[in-house]
Amino acid sequence: MQISEEITIKVSPNVAQAYQKATERKKQSLVTLVSLFLREDLNEEVDFLGKLMDEISDKAVSRGLTPEILETILNE
Repeated sequence: MQISEEITIKVSPNVAQAYQKATERKKQSLVTLVSLFLREDLNEEVDFLGKLMDEISDKAVSRGLTPEILETILNE
């Protein structure tokens, strides 16, 4: 059994609200993604992370996210 430690990261209020409303499955997916991103040995995960980020980007675009909307979100 792997021992987990809790960390705290700062995010925008919109991101915090979205996380709080997310299902447990989505929250666990985020934990997994962050864990992969922060691991020291990223050799194999880099390809996985790149593919995952591409998939997230494609979904966002298909849902109407534009560069302008993204810029607005990131600047809040």
